[in-house]
Amino acid sequence: MAWLRNLSTKFSTMMKASSSSSTRTPKNTYPFSFTFLSHFSTNPIEEKPCVKPIVEYSGLEPTRAHEKPRVVVLGSGWAGCRLLKGLDPSVYDIVSVSPRNHMVFTPLLASTCVGTLEFRSVAEPIGRIQPAISREPGSYFFLANCTHIDAHNHMVHCETVTEGVETIAPWKFTISYDKLVIALGSQPSTFGIHGVKEHAFFLREVHHAQEIRRKLLLNLMLSDVPGISEEEKQRLLHCVVVGGGPTGVEFSGELSDFIMRDVRQRYVHVKDYIRVTLIEANEILSSFDDRLRRYATKQLTKSGVRLVRGIVKDVKAHKIVLSDGSEVPYGLLVWSTGVGPLPIIQSLDLPKAPGGRIGVDEWLRVPSVHDVFSIGDCSGFVESTGRQTLPALAQVAERQGKYLAALLNKIGKAGAGHANSAKEIEFGDPFVYKHLGSMATIGRYKALVDLRQGKEAKGLALAGFLSFFIWRSAYITRVVSWRNRFYVFVNWITTVVFGRDISRL
Repeated sequence: MAWLRNLSTKFSTMMKASSSSSTRTPKNTYPFSFTFLSHFSTNPIEEKPCVKPIVEYSGLEPTRAHEKPRVVVLGSGWAGCRLLKGLDPSVYDIVSVSPRNHMVFTPLLASTCVGTLEFRSVAEPIGRIQPAISREPGSYFFLANCTHIDAHNHMVHCETVTEGVETIAPWKFTISYDKLVIALGSQPSTFGIHGVKEHAFFLREVHHAQEIRRKLLLNLMLSDVPGISEEEKQRLLHCVVVGGGPTGVEFSGELSDFIMRDVRQRYVHVKDYIRVTLIEANEILSSFDDRLRRYATKQLTKSGVRLVRGIVKDVKAHKIVLSDGSEVPYGLLVWSTGVGPLPIIQSLDLPKAPGGRIGVDEWLRVPSVHDVFSIGDCSGFVESTGRQTLPALAQVAERQGKYLAALLNKIGKAGAGHANSAKEIEFGDPFVYKHLGSMATIGRYKALVDLRQGKEAKGLALAGFLSFFIWRSAYITRVVSWRNRFYVFVNWITTVVFGRDISRL
């Protein structure tokens, strides 16, 4: 049995050597290596229980004098994506950081909730908007949230976005920048009303539209089940929209169209129960011409939308309570009452404009810090400029993104693209916003077009089918790519010929 003892001894020795070797050198859990990325520095992170040891890449280091300067863009909304599109990749390395890898064409988002359009028709990938992010060696897109900005050291702190319970834990990294553009957008305003976040749906992202569509179709199918009481059936099929701005009105119009043209044909047993209520504290579409508001009120009422003037005091699981004490039961609640600053914007140690936005000067620079700009819903003019804060509109954000892209290209071509090198550069003309008008669809192939430059100014105001044709023509030309324009056009034709898609996916 001596050979057995010798074999046992050798096996034990090999196991101990293997154990000590694995302790000295933790195995990289990734199937590939990032060592070819010279911009990145690496540091090991501590091993946690039930989590395999991984290598954390601490981030992008500062650019050197012989390298292209780096522009970091936070956000992928209207402002950020228009900026990305306009930046010259031959002048800058471009880094985009956002929790989503696409831009949402928000004016058409309400149409996706009821199947008029498919979700991919309103989502444009970042890589298509700025191809350099996918092609250039120094340009990147990171699916992450910004957690902190160290403006004095020209550094952004980020944390990756992960989903699901069985996924890798999020890790943190940093990005050094030469120029930073904050375009993080805003969040829906709840005004501190209890229960809104828990029970209401918002309509700002594609996943919001997907959730609304699934809930709407679920309620339609549940209401047809035997044994459902009349009271419960009426509650399930009561769709309540809070907020009479363009988003709330357009969603109400799309929903009423869906009910009249599709529900009445495909859900015959419950067609008389489904209804829509639009709640607004003041007048609907307050920024539009008075004649257009009256027309919208008349058409929505004719479409079966019940208009209620009131203020929501509390939101419960199956009903909302108004300030006068009345209760409104609902099966679907969509909240669209304006926007406010994100928590990250409120936490930043940067100058603030009225309303809690990041303060900027006439050239969209953030005062008191170097090489930091801010555009879109998260920014506003500081009081010292004497300018009013611009409304949170897509056309404002898009115009700011276009202006800032041209300004940064000018700075970079003048040799002042690197950090702290643009102090003596002449920036040229400041940003000036000129309102091009407002449009909104109200259902039944009717829309409103208000081309006045201000609420009190004079200008062209149209309503009816001609306005609907103008609305569709304008928005299909504003869709970012020809690919998505084709999708939108085909979806519109398909809806007219075959009706809306009512699959619950």
